[in-house]
Amino acid sequence: MLNLLRTNDQFENRFGRLFRKFGLTSSQYNVLRILRGEGEPMPCLEVANRMIQVVPAITGLIDRLEKAELVTRCRCENDRRVVYISLTEKAEKLLEQMDEPVMELHRTLLGHMSKKELTELTRLLEKCRSSLEE
Repeated sequence: MLNLLRTNDQFENRFGRLFRKFGLTSSQYNVLRILRGEGEPMPCLEVANRMIQVVPAITGLIDRLEKAELVTRCRCENDRRVVYISLTEKAEKLLEQMDEPVMELHRTLLGHMSKKELTELTRLLEKCRSSLEE
C-alpha cells in the first residue's frame, strides 16, 4: 500500500508542476481535458462526475476557469437549473500548447514499462478500485 501512495504522490507532484507552468491546477486541467474530449458543452454535474479526483466545490473550480476566460457557462433553456460549460478558444489553444509536454511527462514516467506491463498495471489498479465503487 505504501508503494501505491508514494507513487501517486510523486506522479501528482510531477503533473502539478507541469500544470502550474501553464497557470493551471490538476483539477482545472482535468475539467478542460474532459470538455475537450466531449467536444461539445457539458452539464456542470456531468463534468464533476467524470473528474479523476473528487472535487467538493465544482462551482468554485468553474468560477476560476471562467474568470481566466478558459470556459463559459450557459443555462439550459429547458431546465434553468442545468448549467452547461464549454471551452473557450483561449482554452483550446492552451490545451494544444500543453499536449506535447503532457505526453512527454507520460513517456518520462511510464516509458520504461512495456505495453504488457502497463496493461497489467491498469488491470490491477482497476481491480483495487473496484472494491471502492459500490
